Amino acid sequence: MATIKYGKLVPDSTIAVENLVPYSKAQPSIFKSNQLAPVRDLKLLVKDYAPIAKHVLDILINLLTDREILKFLAEDDALLESILLRVTNPKEPNADLLCMLLANLSKSDSMARLLTLTRKPVPPLSTSSTALTQLLDLYSKGAEARYNPHASFDYLAYLFAELSKFPSTAIFLTSPSPPLAQHLTPFTAPSASYERRLGTASTIRNTLLALPSPTTSIPTFLPSILPSLLSPLIGPDPPFSEQETELLPPELQYLGADQKREEDVGILGLLLDALFLCAVRGGEEGRKAVKGMGAYAVVRECHAGVEDEEVQEKAERVVQVLMREEAEAEAEAPPEGDPKAKKGAVIGEVEPEDEEGVVDVF
Repeated sequence: MATIKYGKLVPDSTIAVENLVPYSKAQPSIFKSNQLAPVRDLKLLVKDYAPIAKHVLDILINLLTDREILKFLAEDDALLESILLRVTNPKEPNADLLCMLLANLSKSDSMARLLTLTRKPVPPLSTSSTALTQLLDLYSKGAEARYNPHASFDYLAYLFAELSKFPSTAIFLTSPSPPLAQHLTPFTAPSASYERRLGTASTIRNTLLALPSPTTSIPTFLPSILPSLLSPLIGPDPPFSEQETELLPPELQYLGADQKREEDVGILGLLLDALFLCAVRGGEEGRKAVKGMGAYAVVRECHAGVEDEEVQEKAERVVQVLMREEAEAEAEAPPEGDPKAKKGAVIGEVEPEDEEGVVDVF
């Protein structure tokens, strides 16, 4: 059977599933009847034809706020492989919804297995057999619908932000030829979408918090990410002195009127947090590296140019660390194993008691 809707002939099954979408927000408990039988059925419909699958994905995304449903879906290996198979398909019409589903599934710790999960390479997208690397390739190569005309893959940024709270993922992202720099930091630029800028800044910050040996690891990859942390803090025609300009990375020297500072104060705060963590958790070597690449002048001008109390407080905190004597800087650094560096210390103030989640997609 079919019905005329929106001027098109639509199968009744599609309309039936579409009519369930509002209930996934208003009455999610109805999907938990008979030991989650409705959710089991929806899981199978992810593989249905695109119009039905779209509504099913909407429903599942909404239902993932329920911890029982989240656990049930996130621990399902067959479902995860089905999602990965479809999201890496360059013709998948629901790819962005699949990215949102992955982002919300990552609220479960079981999704950390993406780091070690192996699957067939996806040429020409990725030659890697690791699921997380394939998703990083998808994120960097798929921006602005370059891989799939139906998708931007922006919401993968929130997936990475969640996964980066795990020390194992943080170590992977900062390994030699760091994926953090190769796949993520280009999207701190104000020209990137809001989702990419927020998710990338969050991922960088979370990674710096989660690293188990920060004083030795941060200085090794710091030069590769610092330009991307500094650039969004700089406004047009920055009034740097010649000496200050010479300290900056080459790509940030002599910026003109077309230079844009990040406008979102929340993202600015995350970038300043990341600079603070580089200088503090990176030990004296990290502090000297941040200061030696011209961060002081950049943060000073950000403080002067952004009229937001929280941003200004965070900028002052970075400046205080950069101008502090060596012994004082070391005293500021949290010891290895400090609660700040443990899983769960993510978006928010850099405080030991911070145990909030990363980013809610919905």
